[in-house]
Amino acid sequence: MSDHRFSSVPTEEEPGCCHLSRKVKVCLCVLLCVLLCVLVAVAVVVGVLMWPRATPPRAWNGTGSTPHFSEIVLGRCFTYTQLLRPELGHADCGQIGKAFTNAFLSKDPCHSSEQDYQLLLKLTSQTIPCHSSVFWSKSTQLAHLYTRVRQDMFTLEDTLIGYIADGLNWCGDAGSYEMNYQSCPHWRKDCINNPVSVFWDTVSKRFAENACGEVQVVLNGSVSNTFDKNSASAYLNPHWPRRSVLNPVSSMNNTFGRVEIHNLHPGKVSVLKAWVMHDIGGVYSYHTCSSPIIDDLKFILSKRNISFTCEDDYRPIKFLQCVKSPEDSSCRK
Repeated sequence: MSDHRFSSVPTEEEPGCCHLSRKVKVCLCVLLCVLLCVLVAVAVVVGVLMWPRATPPRAWNGTGSTPHFSEIVLGRCFTYTQLLRPELGHADCGQIGKAFTNAFLSKDPCHSSEQDYQLLLKLTSQTIPCHSSVFWSKSTQLAHLYTRVRQDMFTLEDTLIGYIADGLNWCGDAGSYEMNYQSCPHWRKDCINNPVSVFWDTVSKRFAENACGEVQVVLNGSVSNTFDKNSASAYLNPHWPRRSVLNPVSSMNNTFGRVEIHNLHPGKVSVLKAWVMHDIGGVYSYHTCSSPIIDDLKFILSKRNISFTCEDDYRPIKFLQCVKSPEDSSCRK
């Protein structure tokens, strides 16, 4: 057999069937990139068009949520707990703000309930000293002027939860995590069980339940409906339609007569002192301590074993009225 030797010189590589020039390869790469970009763009457009659009919030007859609601709540909480009442400095304002918004966001604004606000009530728990609770009816400015001077006295709005929410408006919408800044349910035109009305009923109830000793109420004797026994009767009537308004002005808009008076505990509250105040220079004086409407209040309290006293134009508050109108004849007595 002959001696075969393999050459160390490599044989020429056969050209592939798809041999392309460098220029062609570059062009193909560019084309593929362009096609890929087009496909991505089309996919994005289709996705946007097919993505379910958020349903606009329902239009109501009331004012929309207060702008910057969450920021205001947080700021007021820190102001109250760090400056006004530092004894409450342990309160967690972040959790309070979160509990507040969670109470109504993503919920039907016409189906609010006390249960929605229970965590918020727990986080804002506050002990009010006995003999320090001041209620009011149709006399908000005068009552708050009094407690601003007598800082040892408290209206609901002088407590942490009342201070935070005073003057604000809020509501959400079922299925949405956003607040409705356009409109919220009006308590008379839309529904009673709206977030704001239920909130104030709930915190007013707690404020009354926690009252002890001698408590006070500032009544406006210069208006016709400072206290309405019909609103009190409505509260006690289990058949009263919560979704409708029998007497929208005198019944629903009188939290003292409808909620607070019925949640005073006879075992804790010894006496209710009514101060019937009258406008300086006012033309009308609808009620005094001898008016039938005050007798109605006295009767309701007597049925609950709570003593009652009444004084017209309580002097310390009268002095505050006269500071604003010192020339009025009633201030010269």
